[in-house]
Amino acid sequence: MEFHERRSIEQIEEGTELAPKFGPDGLLPCITTDAASGEVLMLGWMNAEAFRLTIETGEAHYFSRARQVLWHKGATSGLVQKVVEARIDDDQDALWLRVAVASSGASCHVGYRSCFYRAVPHGDEAGRLLTFREDHKIFDPVAMYGDAPNPTLL
Repeated sequence: MEFHERRSIEQIEEGTELAPKFGPDGLLPCITTDAASGEVLMLGWMNAEAFRLTIETGEAHYFSRARQVLWHKGATSGLVQKVVEARIDDDQDALWLRVAVASSGASCHVGYRSCFYRAVPHGDEAGRLLTFREDHKIFDPVAMYGDAPNPTLL
């Protein structure tokens, strides 16, 4: 599958050709939500290969900025994200996937359902500590991933 060349604003904003604009790093941000609940599960990144594989297989593939490798979500954990719908934004530089997650439905390598499991205090609460919005982990990451390197970088 090939992406179309970007030729005009009208083609990009109002047309039907898929002509994604990858950033200077070759990546496209991808917001992933649960298709049933609408809950935001994660923000990932795709290079052209990951985007093509996602379209061709119907399963989410990403590019790990930390590890600099292509990554099939769920290949290790079994928490495969089946694409229900894929949308691209108005200028075709960001993607939104609505997915059904296999098994427990978790998507976060830390063990929570969503990667967005903490809230940031703001307004009158600014400066306070982060607060957890998920009260338990769905799975044990040590049991799931063993001695695989943690993708979080300091």
